[in-house]
Amino acid sequence: MGSMTAYLLVLVSAFFWGANFVLAGPVLSGLPPLWAAAFRFLLGALLMLMIVRYRKEKLMHLLRQHAGVYLLLGLVGITSFNLLFFNALKAASADSAALIMATNPLLTTLLAAALLHEVPAVRQLLALPVALAGVAVVISQGDMGRLAALHFDRGDLLMLAANVAWALYNVLIRRFMPKGSVLGNTTLVMSAGALLLSLTALGSGESLSMPNMHALLALAIMAVGGTVLAYLFWNIGIERLGAGRTAIFLNFVPVSAMLVAALTGVLPTSAQLVGGALVLIGLSITMLPKRQPVRA
Repeated sequence: MGSMTAYLLVLVSAFFWGANFVLAGPVLSGLPPLWAAAFRFLLGALLMLMIVRYRKEKLMHLLRQHAGVYLLLGLVGITSFNLLFFNALKAASADSAALIMATNPLLTTLLAAALLHEVPAVRQLLALPVALAGVAVVISQGDMGRLAALHFDRGDLLMLAANVAWALYNVLIRRFMPKGSVLGNTTLVMSAGALLLSLTALGSGESLSMPNMHALLALAIMAVGGTVLAYLFWNIGIERLGAGRTAIFLNFVPVSAMLVAALTGVLPTSAQLVGGALVLIGLSITMLPKRQPVRA
């Protein structure tokens, strides 16, 4: 697989995660947050297991050899991130939460450099501030005074912890994910995360009732696109591109959320379109091919 294909896959991942923000409304109208997260990953894990069975992947062999790795990755990248993220959104403003998550590519790049010795390329260092500026414009709708007026509180600390969990997940995948089948590895990581989230939901005491068809349809779409395909493509990207280069594509999430929202009738402002263009410019800088040395 070439680098350009890997870039396109992580771009699709970011698009699906952006769509999740639009789908979350109907899902959470019919399910409590913990159960929504648990069912999302249970459905995702079930779909992955069906695909793996069809392809006759040897999951038990992988599980016997690397059970601890899958449990660790499921705990950090699925269970911890989702628990921190959902609890943060209960207290933090959407703008401050999105701004904190927009720093994830920078945090991942720093962790990858410290723990994996991944040296960021010059074009990657140039792309980070451009994409981050684009996210800030999208979030503020062109009014930077909105960002200056943000107040950070306990919810923002939880979002910061979620941000750290996701950055750590990106680095841990690169460091510990077993070689071989990305499909099999992703299936087992997702299954571990789904199990841990389900146990947490059961122990939370949150009441559960039958959701309506609208919520079920949104949950199904979220499970297929925003869970199965998004995690699979993201893991492929980290394996092929590295943690730092992949993480910058998270800055496309608010842009894709804006685009999907436009399909529902919530049109972006001209300033938000400019911010989206800045994000795409930043991503394009990252995707530029390496210059080949000139041979004499």
